[in-house]
Amino acid sequence: MTGRLYVLGVGPGDPELMTLKSVRILRQVATVFVPKGREEGSSLALSIVQKAVDLSDKEIIESYFPMRKTRGSVAQEDLDAQWQDTVKAVMERLNSGIDVAFITLGDPTIYSTFFYLHDRLIDLNPDISIELVPGVSSITAAAARSGTYLGIADDRVAILPANYTGDLRDVLMQFETVVLMKVSKVFSNIVSTLRDVNLLDKAVYVARAGMEDEQVVRDLREVREEDLNYFSIVIVRK
Repeated sequence: MTGRLYVLGVGPGDPELMTLKSVRILRQVATVFVPKGREEGSSLALSIVQKAVDLSDKEIIESYFPMRKTRGSVAQEDLDAQWQDTVKAVMERLNSGIDVAFITLGDPTIYSTFFYLHDRLIDLNPDISIELVPGVSSITAAAARSGTYLGIADDRVAILPANYTGDLRDVLMQFETVVLMKVSKVFSNIVSTLRDVNLLDKAVYVARAGMEDEQVVRDLREVREEDLNYFSIVIVRK
């Protein structure tokens, strides 16, 4: 009998935002796969889970997934090999009848590491049993922590990676709410664009929402270089 793969969204940082279902599954499975962004570093997702669930009796397998775009590059070939190693390890356990959890920050359906692996798993076994368990996303967490509503009535909401290559001005004009994710590397460009379209005072910066060192800054002009963080969001609400 083949095991089942559970893909669990563990929320943005606060362990109390983990769902009861995720906690129950983590207590039941034998193996937990843990993504991390630095090969020599620790996993933020794992640190969240460990505050809510005792994993001392689990097999913990760390998988290194660098947080960078490498599509079409030589580095992508290296990542493909690393992802394939994780796929192989997952399939070995599922084929042995072992239920497995793969934890991911936020919600597994929103810019999740897991979907780099999904198609590879399906290619190996189209009948594989995969259950996606939603979690609180950094988007909704940031909105809640800043007291911002994302949409009401017929409002239009746009969610974009901050390195969006289209015309951000057009998006800002067309949508009542614009959420820009992972803004640290292009923050100054975002501020400049918001200033140009007179929306700088309609924006809020949220970094590490739900974590102990969370930041909420309502005037983007006050965000310093040292404040910028990989886990950061700008919400523009007109």
